[in-house]
Formats: sequence, C-alpha cells, structure tokens
Amino acid sequence: MSKLNIDQKSVRALFSEKKSDFLIPDYQRPYAWGEKECQTLWDDLFLFAFPDNDCDKFNSESDEYFLGPIVTFKNDDGKMEIIDGQQRLTTLMLLLRAFYDKYGSMKNDKAVKTSKFIEQCIWKTDEFGDPDKSALKIDSEVATDKEKGEFLSILKTGIVTDAEKSSYASNYRFFQRKIVEFLNTYPDWFSFFPIRIMNNCILLPIEAESQDTALRIFSTLNDRGKPLSDADIFKAQFYKYYSLKGEKETFIEKWKDLEVLCDSIFHPITGTPMDEVFTRYMYFERAKQGIKSSTTEALRKFYEKNAYVLLKNDQTFENLIDLANFWNDVQNQSVDRFTDRILRRLFVLNYAPNGMWTYFVSVYYMANKDDQGMLEEESFYQFLNKITAFIWAYAVTNPGVNALRTPIFAEMINIVNGQPVTFKEFLFNTQQVQNAFQNYSFSNNRAITKSMLTWWAYQDEAQVLLPLESVLEIEHIYARNRYDKEHSLTNPRNVEALGNKALLEKRINIRASDYRFDDKKKYYVGFENARKQMKEGTKIKELTDLAASASDFTESDIAQRNAKMIFGFIDFMHSNGLLSED
Repeated sequence: MSKLNIDQKSVRALFSEKKSDFLIPDYQRPYAWGEKECQTLWDDLFLFAFPDNDCDKFNSESDEYFLGPIVTFKNDDGKMEIIDGQQRLTTLMLLLRAFYDKYGSMKNDKAVKTSKFIEQCIWKTDEFGDPDKSALKIDSEVATDKEKGEFLSILKTGIVTDAEKSSYASNYRFFQRKIVEFLNTYPDWFSFFPIRIMNNCILLPIEAESQDTALRIFSTLNDRGKPLSDADIFKAQFYKYYSLKGEKETFIEKWKDLEVLCDSIFHPITGTPMDEVFTRYMYFERAKQGIKSSTTEALRKFYEKNAYVLLKNDQTFENLIDLANFWNDVQNQSVDRFTDRILRRLFVLNYAPNGMWTYFVSVYYMANKDDQGMLEEESFYQFLNKITAFIWAYAVTNPGVNALRTPIFAEMINIVNGQPVTFKEFLFNTQQVQNAFQNYSFSNNRAITKSMLTWWAYQDEAQVLLPLESVLEIEHIYARNRYDKEHSLTNPRNVEALGNKALLEKRINIRASDYRFDDKKKYYVGFENARKQMKEGTKIKELTDLAASASDFTESDIAQRNAKMIFGFIDFMHSNGLLSED
C-alpha cells in the first residue's frame, strides 16, 4: 500500500518549513485564476479574519479557515511537485507578496514581525531565519505558460509594470489595491489581517510517495477543476525532449495549436480531447507492436513504457498532429481530402453502434497515407464499406464493444503489415445472420437501430450528403400514436419493426410524429403554413419519394420494407466478402 504523509498545517507552518521547496511541474496547466477568484478569496479571508466586521470577535487560539488540500510528491531532485493546489498556492504567494510589499516598508514592531514571517514563507532562509531573496520557495516549469517568469519576478522583486498583462500581474495588482483599501478603511486592524491568514488559515498537505499515487489522490479529491489528464503528462515528456533540442518555443506553439484543434474535433465521454488523439494513435502503435490482446492498457501505462520512449522522437508528435488534421477533415467533411462517396461512407460510420471504428480508421490512415497525407481513394472506399458491414453485423450477432475488439485488433495488425482486411477468421453464416436480424428487436434505445437506418438511407445514391452536425431522430412512418388509437396492426410488434422506421430531422419529427401517413406527407415534402411561410421538408430522400408515391403506409408496407432492408444488408455483407461458403 502506498504511504502518505498527511498533517494539516497553517499557511505559515507549511510555507516556512525548511524542506518546503515547491515546484509547479511542466505538465501542469497554466495559472488560470482571475480577478473573480481573487475577489472571492479576499472576501472569504476578510470575513474569517474579522467576523461580523469586528476585529475583536476573532479567536486566534481556535478559529481556523480551511483552504483545501495541497497534493505533492518529492521528485528525484528533492522538490515537492505540486499535483493539486497549484492555483491556491500560487495565489496565496501573490497575496503574501503584496502584503510584504506594503508591510515591508513599515517600521513599527508588529509590521517588522509580520514582514519577517512573510519572508520565511516566500524565500529560503539561512539558519538564523534571514531570507535569501534570490532563492524562492516555489518555482514553475509549466511547459505552456510563457508568463511564469512574471510570477517568479513578482515574488522576487515585488515590482510589476503596466506592460505586464499576465494573470499573475493582474492578480498581484488586485491584491495591492485591496490592501491599500483595507489600510485606508481599517487602519487600526492593519497588523491583524496577514498574521491571521498565515497562522489560522489551514491547508492539508498530502505528500505521496510517487507521482502515480499523487495523481490518483488528485483524481479522487478534485471536484473543483479539471484533474490533470494523461495528455498533460505526455506534454511534459515532449517538452523535455524538445527543450534539449533547442526547439522549446516551437513545440509550445504546436502543442497549443493541437489543443485548440482537438477541442474542436473530439468530445469524448471520458478523458480530454487531447487524450482522445493519443488514444487513436495508440492503436496504430499497438498494431505495429503486434499486440492482439483484447485487453487494452490504460493510456498512460501504454505511453510510459521504456521511460516514455515513444514520446522521445519527432515522428510521434508530428504523427499526432497529422492524425488530428485527418479527423478535422472528417469532421468538416473536407472535399479537398475526400470524394463524395468517401464522405457518404464516413457519414454512415458516424452513426456506428460504438466508437471502435474511429480507432480502426485511424490505424488505416496512419498505415496507408502518402507523403501529403492522402489515401488511395478506391482502397479506402472498399475498406470503409467492409468495416461498416462487419461492425453492423457484429453488433447484432455479437453485442458488446468488447466482443468487437478481438477481430478488429487482429485486422489492425494486418493493416500495418500491408495485408488486406478480410476478417477471414470471423466470417458470418448467411442463415444465422438472417435469423439474427429477423429476430432482433430494433428498439430506439439501441444504437444499432439508428446505425441501420443511416446505412439504409445512404444505400440510395441520390441521398444527399447531410452535415455531420445534423440532428436526426427515428421516425415511425406508421405512427405509434396511430396504432394506440386504431389498433389496426395484426402484429403489434410491427410498429417497432425496422421496416417502420426512418431517419428524420428533429424539427420535422416533432411535428410529424403522431399523424396518419396522409397527414405526415406534407411535413416530409415541405409546406406553406397559414402565415405564408415555407416550411422546409426532409432531406431524407426515401421519405420524400414515399410521400410522392404512396397515399398510406400499412402493415404490409412495413413487412415489405423490413425484408428489403434486411436482405439488402445481407447482400451488402456478401458484396464485401463477409459471408462464409457453408
């Protein structure tokens, strides 16, 4: 079991300890507190130090104000790396430095003592307690924080110029103003405020024995801000690598650009957008290493192998940028990179019953792209068709994303070795597939239902390509409400059959959902309302065709369309070589 050192301490006790040598490590995020957070902190501290706006109501022996935990671990250089508490600790340092800037020039006895206490919190001291004002008790190596130098300069000198616009400078100026206001308003209390902050405001320092333990503790405790992501740790490794090459500034700019790009593309359920691009790339590296295991390692565990060797070369970072740009073009449906038929296949895959396809396509792209980041169109098109057919069929015959890992991981290895994707070890029996589809309950809460409807819509070559941000819902062509009123179906299950469902834009689905088919048609094709406003119809071609050719949609229509969709999909599987001979 990991050992922890936990012992609540006052600000002064923690900061003034001889061993206190804090480091904000390179993988941390930049300082983010602004005036709003500083105002809240100031107000809270003032109310604590002067209860009911009365200096005499404070009990210095028993009153305490809890500021929160500080999670650290001692690194190889003996410094206490801050995993949690960076924002609070940084702000407290700025506040104490602002107090010192004002109290340090005062000559009365209390001010001199207060200044001495603050000195011991900010600077390292000799055996007599005198400060070495060139040696701070905190340092910052945050890779993407260009302004950290201002923070350290403010702590050392107490000087901030009008030209300095960083959050450090702004917050320091804020505290300077508040201290001046405080002294002007409560001159008799001036000696009490900083001493009560230092002696009676409590922190909970948690010293872990390793970075891993500290990160786990942070993830457990943190409910205020974003915990450090795996990508933050990876950033630190890249930062060190590019710093040694003399390319630190270039790396920082590229990393920031990559963060912005990933934020616009990826919206993962867990982890950060940057974690997502590392995850998609991981599958390419796993395939190159020949890893078939369906049990995937945690992201950081994978990249930290051999002292993060994967992150200590130029190619990995450039590949991550390249992969993110590829997915950006997928998201934006780029006609410069993709043909219309490729974009149509990618649109269908966007409605896949699980996200495994994104890893599969990422591996294919990394293994097959040319020097300009382009893929051979015909091969990519055939690949997209094949994986669509396989993933859809597997979702019905072998439900669960974990089941899909075994065949797909094997094919990922084939891809990086230049072999075609065949799924030859996982072909489907025609009759078994047919039975599975006919007996499957395509309820709306199952992802495969919308997957099948999207695939079916785009089997019509005349179906226009919709934007990926389109909000599509499942339409019951024969309305559920109609069955509830008329009970006109011999088999009630047909109302939920795949053959009775289609994609429909949400704005139209809301209006058309409970009508008889003859009433629905105007919503499918569009109409002019009573105010002479034209209401646009659906972009789903099958529904507009149906509205133009049929006066009703009956139970026999449901059955015929259901059979057409199922047998059409089995033909699709056959054309992609996924059915066995027996």
